[in-house]
Amino acid sequence: MRLIAASVLVPLLVTARPAAAHALSGSLPAGFPLLLSAGLLGAACGLYGIGARRVPPGRAQATWFCAAMAIGALAVFGPLDRWAQDSTAWHMVQHILLIVVVAPFGALAGPLSQWRAATGALLRPLWATILRCGRHPLAAAMVHGAVIWIWHAPRMYRLALDDPWWHLLEHVLFVASGWLFWWSVLCGRRLAPGLLAILLTLIHTGLLGALLTFGRVSFYGDGRALEDQQLAGLIMWVPGGFAYLAAAGWLLWRRLGEETAPAAVPARD
Repeated sequence: MRLIAASVLVPLLVTARPAAAHALSGSLPAGFPLLLSAGLLGAACGLYGIGARRVPPGRAQATWFCAAMAIGALAVFGPLDRWAQDSTAWHMVQHILLIVVVAPFGALAGPLSQWRAATGALLRPLWATILRCGRHPLAAAMVHGAVIWIWHAPRMYRLALDDPWWHLLEHVLFVASGWLFWWSVLCGRRLAPGLLAILLTLIHTGLLGALLTFGRVSFYGDGRALEDQQLAGLIMWVPGGFAYLAAAGWLLWRRLGEETAPAAVPARD
């Protein structure tokens, strides 16, 4: 478990160093959200490490969790975050990483068991609420879809660019709603609702990508090039759409494997 914790925390500490320097050199309201972001990632890793001692995860689950935390840290604190300030396309890459990489990796990791073990009765109502919500993939898809569309509306998009506090809230909502969506879809037992949730998300994110791609004006201000916005739309449309199609294919393959698996032979008396 120490090796797991180290593999998660090292990328976080390395990428959080520029954030800390930025916070100390700038004003507190402008820099503190970056430190708070590092604190949230650190808390997730720390609680996972504590809970893993009580409820050891499988090797695959630990790997998924390490990958999710490392990619999340690089997306939020690495050079990608600086590039996203000036480029709509790089901003979309950041969003795609959080929504269709970090969130599903975190869902496959299944960290709730470790977090529940680490917090005990303190956050039991929160974990119980998450477990109940995870049984409804279509509802989770609609919540996640609303989050995506709200933060890609021109006013909210510019607000997140101009204010680091709103930017932090944007990232938290992307990951939280995305994690709930992917967890309810990938880890649920009912195939049809999961596939419908993926189809719904594929349709509306494809529509948003098409609007950005074929838009004749820059939706996010004169300082953003139209070609850059169109590239951002293609990034959401093609790589993002492929992720949802791959998830649907994986669900079907898993169900086919369950149906074709040989039935257990009953023991003889």
